[in-house]
Amino acid sequence: MTERDETKSQHAPVVVVYLLRDGAGGPEVLLGEKRRGLGTGRLVGPGGKREPGESSEAAAVREVAEEVGLRLEASDLEARGTLDYRFPFRPSWSQVSDVFVCRRWQGDPSGGDELEPRWIPVDAVPYDAMWDDARYWLPGVLRGGAVSARFTFSEDNATVAGFSGRGV
Repeated sequence: MTERDETKSQHAPVVVVYLLRDGAGGPEVLLGEKRRGLGTGRLVGPGGKREPGESSEAAAVREVAEEVGLRLEASDLEARGTLDYRFPFRPSWSQVSDVFVCRRWQGDPSGGDELEPRWIPVDAVPYDAMWDDARYWLPGVLRGGAVSARFTFSEDNATVAGFSGRGV
C-alpha cells in the first residue's frame, strides 16, 4: 500500500506476516494464539498496526520482533497482497492489511504478551480457529499465490458475510 492509498482510507493500516519453513513432514507456518486485543483466542500470523509514517515493511519487521522475537530483514519479506476488512456493525475494527510471507529470519520464536507461537504444518492449518476470512485466501497465499480482496463481516463480527477481489 502506498502512502497515497493510506490517506484514502479511514481504516487502520496493519500488516501480517506468515513465516514459512521446511519441517520434517513438509512446509510449516508460524501461527500464534492471540493473547489479548482484537481476536483474542484466535490463531493469527504475527502482525499489527502500522505507526504513523511507518512503511508496511518496517511495521512487519517490528511486529515480528515484538510478537515472536524473530529478527528479519525487510528485503526478505515477500509482499503477497492487501486485505480490506469491513466490520459494518463495529466500524472501529475495520482495517486494511498488507500481507507478507517470509522464509528467512534469525532466532527462534518465543511467546510474549501478544502471541503464543507454534509451527503448524501448512496442510493442517486449523482454519476453524482463525478469523473466518482466512479459509478463503490463506491457503492460496501459503502455496505461493497473492490476494487483493475485501471482506465484509456479518452482525456477529466473526462470520464473513461477503467478499470480492482476486485470490479468493
